[in-house]
Amino acid sequence: MSQIRPVSDLRNNFADISHTVHETREPVILTKNGYGDMVVMSYDEYQKIQYEMGVMRELQAAELEAETTTERYAHEDVMDDLRERIEKAKIHHV
Repeated sequence: MSQIRPVSDLRNNFADISHTVHETREPVILTKNGYGDMVVMSYDEYQKIQYEMGVMRELQAAELEAETTTERYAHEDVMDDLRERIEKAKIHHV
């Protein structure tokens, strides 16, 4: 569960906040005048969230495309195309 701390703790207890976000992998919510103001999290967790959001955007785009087109692909055709792309990638990296 996220910790909630006053924003002044960022200046006064930076090392403790840094340790907390890295060890717990949870964000720390900072408040100003009793209201949420900022969120502090480790860079690794931030990158993970960014990646997951990108995947979600791609899935939403695919769902929209599926809803707006009648074009469909057979499983075998998709798998054949993927195998071909993998083989080409292997050749280019050797």
